[in-house]
Amino acid sequence: MTLLFMLTVCLSFLALLATPSFATNQANSCRSYCGNITIDYPFSLDYGCGHPGFRDLLFCMNDVLMFHISSGSYRVLDIDYAYQALTLHDPHMSTCHTIILGGRGNGFTVEQWRAPYFNPTPDNVFMLIGCSAESPLFQGFPGKHLPCRNVSGMGCEEYYDCPAWSLIGHKKVGSVYGSGPPECCAVAFEAIKAINLSKLQCEGYSSAYSLAPLRVDGAGGWSYGIRVKYSVQGNDEFCRACEATGGACGFGTDGVKQLCMCGSFNSTTNCDSESSTSSKMTLSLAVALAGSFIYMTTWIMGSQS
Repeated sequence: MTLLFMLTVCLSFLALLATPSFATNQANSCRSYCGNITIDYPFSLDYGCGHPGFRDLLFCMNDVLMFHISSGSYRVLDIDYAYQALTLHDPHMSTCHTIILGGRGNGFTVEQWRAPYFNPTPDNVFMLIGCSAESPLFQGFPGKHLPCRNVSGMGCEEYYDCPAWSLIGHKKVGSVYGSGPPECCAVAFEAIKAINLSKLQCEGYSSAYSLAPLRVDGAGGWSYGIRVKYSVQGNDEFCRACEATGGACGFGTDGVKQLCMCGSFNSTTNCDSESSTSSKMTLSLAVALAGSFIYMTTWIMGSQS
């Protein structure tokens, strides 16, 4: 009876060791929320989650999601994962109803190492207001050849019709540069690569974007904000393989190397490969321990008879 009991305990111990734990199979999820906005790959709120190129980018403050880059902090109004775009709001950005001067706006400038990951969309227009005649924006463009252009049907001529201009005493300026720079100059981000009000010597700016080819009558119907296209550089098969095996995509302490987080362990490939190896090692250990235990039990019982 004693031998049978000891064998039962031994086999139970073997089964316990051979069975993968729930913690090992349960992925360590990095997905989170801030207010009503979902935070998913490649973004994250916690260091070590998401894509390394998007680290230290989003912060949640009192259920308000903020996007922080070198030019300043912006409120995130929306993250469109299907079209890989964010919609940002700068509180010091002019709209159709309010023009804010004094150079207080953030504009939009990203760190050089982040530049491959973020760019305002091609249908996003930046309208620079009150720029100095010495502004780099106008240098090298004599006469009528100014860099100011309409973008996706949006530009300063339409913007001048906004109610906000009547509040600051808008004065029409001739199209010839010699008579003075225009009060508003519309440009695409790609034309100048950075919207820095200080360097451009501008008093303010506005930004609007279009989500569809449908033409909206007047600037009063435009969508105001900064629409930014994001891109995960390189081949993203690693993350797809990780998520397909129940893992969460992240990166190591060096801030560069990608990892697949699989609950109780991290993998450099995916959760299946690591868990399979771990299970084999656990099973081998269980068999070895059980064999030793059975041998010792048999030897003890034999010596007692």
